[in-house]
Amino acid sequence: MSNHVSPCPSVPAAVLWDMDGTIVDTEPYWVECEYEVIARHGNGAWSQAHVERLVGSDLLEAAGYMIEHGDLTLGPVEVVNLLLDGVIERVKAHIPWRPGARELLAELNEQAVPCALVTMSWRRFAQAIVAALPPGSFATVVAGDDVERGKPHPDPYLVAAERLGVSAAECVAIEDSPTGVRSAVAARCITIGVPNVVGIPPDLGHVPLDTLDGVSVGTLARIVDGVTTTRRPSSA
Repeated sequence: MSNHVSPCPSVPAAVLWDMDGTIVDTEPYWVECEYEVIARHGNGAWSQAHVERLVGSDLLEAAGYMIEHGDLTLGPVEVVNLLLDGVIERVKAHIPWRPGARELLAELNEQAVPCALVTMSWRRFAQAIVAALPPGSFATVVAGDDVERGKPHPDPYLVAAERLGVSAAECVAIEDSPTGVRSAVAARCITIGVPNVVGIPPDLGHVPLDTLDGVSVGTLARIVDGVTTTRRPSSA
């Protein structure tokens, strides 16, 4: 009889969650509000190509892009606040949760795996979503107005890991956009990409999943083990 015991899968030190498109399917709300702002304050020249360009972007950077390409007569902060007002109004009427996200978040909480929300939405919108979840779902929230450099820079994920007292390289990040995936990968997080509004190129260094529906803590642990094995230097 063999005495060999299979090693237990490695539960991540923490899980760092994107919000829009990952936990909540609010991207359509943002799109509606972009068109509204352009129609009311610009020349109305907006398109799906512009929409896709902004998915996952820092809000001030997105506002600057809208001002340039939509010929807006507003300042960046005014644009951001108009977008936030519109999206928050829609969220108050209905929160469109993404499949499997709340269930995985609840299981992580049950197993005492720390979770952080890492979003480029500003705090006043992020708090509206956090308030709709069970208390304590997130140990910390890093919002777009908390960092000088947003996604695709690594800063938001590095700040989240630092607040949790863990190494970003030991964390799993869950994202839905190329911009977000680039940010998490740049921070050396073990990054899962679950595409929503736009596809994620296959060469960004992430683990692709079609959905979070049915994904468990055990699933994340197996992903951690797989990525850790590929990162480990081979012996000479």
